[in-house]
Amino acid sequence: MLSLDLLPHSLTLATVLIILLKVVVIFVLGLVGTMLMVWFERKVISGMQNRIGPNKAGPWGLLQTLADGVKLFFKEDLIPDKSDRFVFKMAPFLAFVPAFLVWSVIPLGGDFSGGRDGSFSMFGHRTWMQLADPPIGILLVLALSSIAVYGVMLAGWSSGSKYPLLGSVRASAQMISYEAALGLSLAAVILVSGTLSTHGIVLGQSSVSRWSVIATGLLPFIVFMIAATAELNRPPFDLVEAESELVSGFNTEYSSIRFALFYLAEFMNTITMSGIIVTLFFGGPQPVRFDIGSLHVDPNLHLGVLSGTVWFLLKLLVFLYIYVWLRATLPRLRYDQLMNLGWKLLIPVALWWFIVLAALRIGDERTPRWNKGVVLAIGAAVFIAGATLLVVANGVARRNREREGAMF
Repeated sequence: MLSLDLLPHSLTLATVLIILLKVVVIFVLGLVGTMLMVWFERKVISGMQNRIGPNKAGPWGLLQTLADGVKLFFKEDLIPDKSDRFVFKMAPFLAFVPAFLVWSVIPLGGDFSGGRDGSFSMFGHRTWMQLADPPIGILLVLALSSIAVYGVMLAGWSSGSKYPLLGSVRASAQMISYEAALGLSLAAVILVSGTLSTHGIVLGQSSVSRWSVIATGLLPFIVFMIAATAELNRPPFDLVEAESELVSGFNTEYSSIRFALFYLAEFMNTITMSGIIVTLFFGGPQPVRFDIGSLHVDPNLHLGVLSGTVWFLLKLLVFLYIYVWLRATLPRLRYDQLMNLGWKLLIPVALWWFIVLAALRIGDERTPRWNKGVVLAIGAAVFIAGATLLVVANGVARRNREREGAMF
C-alpha cells in the first residue's frame, strides 16, 4: 500500500488543516445526509402507498425534517423522577455518536480510474478522501457498532420504568444475537482480502469480478445484509420499538432533543451501514469496472478526485432504497422467529461457509485458480438448503405445539 505523509512525526499546519477539514466535512455531510434520508424514506414509502408525503416545508418537502428537528429542539425536555439522570442524559449520545465515528474509516472518494489508488494532493501532502486508515479498520467498525447496544440498554434501564426496561432487554438480546452473524460474515471478507484496512479492501476490489460479494461467494453478503438490518432495528426486525406491545420500547420516557437523537441515530445508522456494505462488498468508491477475458470496460467520469465520490453515492443510494423498500413491504417478525433466524440459520451458515472459504483458499495455494462461479453456486445452495431446513423445522415444531394443545 502506498505510504502517505498525512501524519508525519511532527504535525504541521497543513496536516492539521487537512484533518480538521475532513472532520468538518464528515460531520456536515452526516447531518445533512440524515436529514435527506428521513425525507427520502417518507417520500418513497408515500409513493409506494399511493400517498403524497411531505410537500409543504420547502421544495418537494425537503425542509420538513429540519422543521421537525427545530420543533423537537424547543419542546420541553422531560426527565422522569425515578430515573438515573446522568445515564438517562448520556444514553442518546451513545446511540448517535458511534454512527458518526464509523465514517472516519470509510473511503468516501478519490480517483480510482486507470488502477490509481485514490490519493490526491492537498496543501502539499498526499492524502486520501478518508479521515483515517488504521490497520484495524474493520475491528474498529465492529467495536463502534457494538457501542450502540449500550445506548439502547442504558436508555431503558435509566428511565426508571418497566416498559422501557423490557424494551431495552429485548433490544440488547436482538442486537447481541445478530452481532455474531455480522462478525462471521465480515471474517469471510477479511479472509479473501487479506487485510483489516478498509482502504486496502477497496483497493483489492478493482473490478466487478473482484468485488467481495463475488469473491466470497455471495453468501456472506446475504448474511451480512440480514444481520445488519436486525442490528439497525429496522423492519422486519423492528421489535425494539414494538409500539403495540411495549409502548414505543426503550425510548418511551424520552422527549425533546434527546428523543430526536434516538430518531436521528436510526436513520444515521442506516446510512452508515449502507456505506459499510458498499465499502466491504461492492468496491466502495471504485468505478464499476469490468475485466472479463478480452472485454475491458473502465468508465471514467472525468471528475478527478470527485469521480470516486459519485460512484460511492450511486451505490449508496441503491442500498438506501432497498432498506426503504423493505420497510414498506415486509411485516414484523415474531420474537421467536427473530431468534431462530439468527441463532439457528445465520450463525451456523456463516460459520460453515467461512470454513468452506478457508478450505478453498488452502486449495488455491496448490492450484492456479479456483472458479468463482462454483463458489457462488455452492454458497447459494447452502443458503437455500439452510433456509428450507429452518422452515421445515418451524413447521414441525408448530404442528407439535398444536397437537399438544389439542390433547389438553
